[in-house]
Amino acid sequence: MTLMKVANNRKESQVPAFDNLFERLFDMPSALDLGAPLSSFKASQPAVNIRENDKNFLLELAVPGLKKEDFNISYENEHLVIASEKKTEEKEENDQVTRREFHYASFKRSFFLPEEKADIDNINAHYKDGILSVTIPKKEIQNKVKQITVG
Repeated sequence: MTLMKVANNRKESQVPAFDNLFERLFDMPSALDLGAPLSSFKASQPAVNIRENDKNFLLELAVPGLKKEDFNISYENEHLVIASEKKTEEKEENDQVTRREFHYASFKRSFFLPEEKADIDNINAHYKDGILSVTIPKKEIQNKVKQITVG
C-alpha cells in the first residue's frame, strides 16, 4: 500500500471566521491561524514514553511548568495512577479596575501494572527539567521445576 498526498482544492467560504472555527474543531491547520495553536479543544494529556529493560519498566511524562509537589502517584487495583492538579489565580487592582484571572490544569493517567510482574514496594519517581520519570522494578520470576511421578 502506498500513501499519497491529495491536494485540497475546496473553495474558502465568504466568512473566514467560519472556516477558522471549522478547521479548529477538526484540528486542521489553517492559513488564517497565523501561528495560533492548532486546536484549543484538545484534551491536555501529557505525552508519555514507556520503556522496558531486563530489570525495570520506565515511564517518562513530559510535564513542564510543574513542581514535584504537584504530582500524586498511587497504586490501586493493579493500576499505577499518575495525576496532577494545579490552580493559579492572578489579581490586579488599580483605581477603578479589578482584573482576576484563574488558571486550572489537571491530568490523570493510569497504567495497568500487575503485581506479579512489578515490585510495587520499590517504585520511585523523580522530576527534573519538565520530565517526570517513574521507575518500576520488575519482580524476579523464578522458574519452578517440580518433578511429577507417574503413579
